[in-house]
Amino acid sequence: MKIQTLVLGQLETNCYLAIDEISGECLIIDPADDAELISDEILRQQLKPIALVATHGHYDHIMAASALQLNFDLPFMVHPEDEFLVKELAKRASYWQQEEIQLQPPKITDYLKSGQEIKFGKVFMKVVHTPGHTPGGICIVNYKEKTIFTGDTLFSNTIGRTDLSYSLPKKMNKSVKNLKESFQDFAAFPGHGKSFII
Repeated sequence: MKIQTLVLGQLETNCYLAIDEISGECLIIDPADDAELISDEILRQQLKPIALVATHGHYDHIMAASALQLNFDLPFMVHPEDEFLVKELAKRASYWQQEEIQLQPPKITDYLKSGQEIKFGKVFMKVVHTPGHTPGGICIVNYKEKTIFTGDTLFSNTIGRTDLSYSLPKKMNKSVKNLKESFQDFAAFPGHGKSFII
């Protein structure tokens, strides 16, 4: 599996293209701002995107999702407990960026759950529910290659914020403890910042 990182938007959010190099199929993880750039990259490399997966519902991780759905006719997958954040995409983007932003939320086609498998080409990945930063935060794991996409749950030297009204600090502590115990020595790809080894 090849991993390509695109750093996009005001908050420098990591959008990942997880690519099966044999088939050219890829997963778009956290389709952040700039659908045009993501689309151009997919077309330039002649990739076959199969799905959009959000590690959580925060606006900066899904701003390009709706346009990419239209461009490539893709399913959009998120944990059900973050559906409220996806539906309020335009309102939350406008609030945090302090300007009026007109954005269509993506159509949720699949709800993710812990243990669920996501396959593209010959690559198998599993969903791990990691509530805390948001109620429906998830990580996506490739056990074979010892890689994990940690969203905004775990960064190289800190954890995601838990001071938002819907954050769950106690659950965050559990989620982070689980990641550190279960995925030691895995290469981690977070929602912001550089990759690191757990």
